[in-house]
Amino acid sequence: MSYTEELGKRAKAAEAAISTASSGVKDAALSAIAKALRENRELIIAENAKDIAAAKENGMTEAKQDRLRLDEGRIEGMAKGVEELIAMTDPVGKVVDGFTRPNGLRIIKTRVPLGVIGIIFESRPNVTVDAAALCLKAGNVVILKGGKEAINSNKCLGGIMRAAVEQEGLPADVIQVVEDTSRETTTELMRLNGYVDVLIPRGGANLIQAVVKNATVPVIETGAGNCHVYVDSTADLDMAVEITDNAKTQRPSVCNAIESLLVHKDVADKFLPMIAERFRSHDVKIYGCDRTRAILGSDIEPATETEYATEFNDFIIAVKVVDTIDEAIAHIRKYSTRHSECIVTSSLASADKFQKEVDAAAVYVNASTRFTDGGEFGFGAEIGISTQKLHARGPMGLTELTTFKYLINGCGQIR
Repeated sequence: MSYTEELGKRAKAAEAAISTASSGVKDAALSAIAKALRENRELIIAENAKDIAAAKENGMTEAKQDRLRLDEGRIEGMAKGVEELIAMTDPVGKVVDGFTRPNGLRIIKTRVPLGVIGIIFESRPNVTVDAAALCLKAGNVVILKGGKEAINSNKCLGGIMRAAVEQEGLPADVIQVVEDTSRETTTELMRLNGYVDVLIPRGGANLIQAVVKNATVPVIETGAGNCHVYVDSTADLDMAVEITDNAKTQRPSVCNAIESLLVHKDVADKFLPMIAERFRSHDVKIYGCDRTRAILGSDIEPATETEYATEFNDFIIAVKVVDTIDEAIAHIRKYSTRHSECIVTSSLASADKFQKEVDAAAVYVNASTRFTDGGEFGFGAEIGISTQKLHARGPMGLTELTTFKYLINGCGQIR
């Protein structure tokens, strides 16, 4: 039996215990995890420091190092996120619908866990805790496959959480961390049919597409975020500067940060110098179309198809001046990953048109795309942002980690 098959076997063995656990038992386990994270923060930081040192040695960008880094504040944030889940309603067992057929059959549609969830992700060790806690609350077993750049952090966090849930009477194997970081093991996890019920990749476009193309286990696509802000002709330009700056620079390495800025020609002469000045304070590199370069200067590098299609995850942005809102929407349709899109406008008609015609999981009017987040939406932590349309779309919280079961009660009916 291979390493991944052994993980799968242990996961299936633990499934019955977590899928039938009461809300009280699951909440006690979550409380134990939060407490253990706080008590072991020095150990977590020490193990994370090993990953940061390796990242620097391997030339990882500062923005990506930020995704990897854990400190006391972030550990406390993870612990609080786990505790917030305790206060949330357990979706398992919730009756969604119920009816009686003319033949007397009583049919109840109720929520049940998905089963064993495999999660493949990059860099961010906080995902290890967020994903484990969400899966536990929703009654699922989770197998976590992080990237090699965070292996020390992930092993440490996994060990802490396993001990905490076992302390509360649940099998430690409801949470498993894949410690073999080889590509072969990743591929085996993608094809662990019979053990893994659904696979969720969380990371950049390359990772997600690799999982989609190679997996035989059902996949929910998440994460890739080539997001845009469109500044309309009627926009409040001061507001547009604040929204654009926040969406690009507040944390550029995450999937809900914008990668492209579209500006209506009627406000481009005034707005582009305003946003360029703000971007300079963050050392944002700008690629621009010919009209952008004519306004900001030829030292701005030309934007090509490559830049408009790229999720930079860095202090880099592609800018284009457009003639109409229709041109902006057409550009977004061509390059968007269907994650989060924003219009800044004072026109109700433009706002309505943009929200109706732009195809994305989250479409904003006059607000930063950085709000596409399970916590910000009030879902607690999130497993990821689904960019597909089947099963789940947008921030995936507790409800999205369940499926349905029909319970049918009769009194001898036959067909």
